[in-house]
Amino acid sequence: MSNSLIFKLGVVVLLGALGYLYYALVGCQSGTCPISSNPYISTGYGAVIGALIGFGILPGKKRNQSNKE
Repeated sequence: MSNSLIFKLGVVVLLGALGYLYYALVGCQSGTCPISSNPYISTGYGAVIGALIGFGILPGKKRNQSNKE
């Protein structure tokens, strides 16, 4: 595995853990809050945001594209 892939997966795991911490610390006692009332949903939202940041926004290696005609 390359270092950039490990870093990107680490971002996904970290933000998934932060999503769970949001559930555990803030949470919704009544159960009517769609994100913070369920630990699986809040962890999933955190992981999805981490995937968008890690794989979508962070720059990766660019391939050399030569225009050979």
